Amino acid sequence: MFPEYRELISKLKTSNAHFSKIFDEHNQLDEQIKHHEQHYSSDSTPELKILKSKKLHLKEEIFTMLQKQ
Repeated sequence: MFPEYRELISKLKTSNAHFSKIFDEHNQLDEQIKHHEQHYSSDSTPELKILKSKKLHLKEEIFTMLQKQ
């Protein structure tokens, strides 16, 4: 995610607790989504939609924080 910000992401993960938390949450949601897609036949279950929505919200917050640096 955001390869152009790789160095800044590494820096923020160690210096900003909130950034580190939401970055980890985003990665956990990504894993949950992958698991759901591999083990359930429908890609449009309500649970999957919620997970994807949360992941998108975190990604937008991460991107906003990166742009402000």
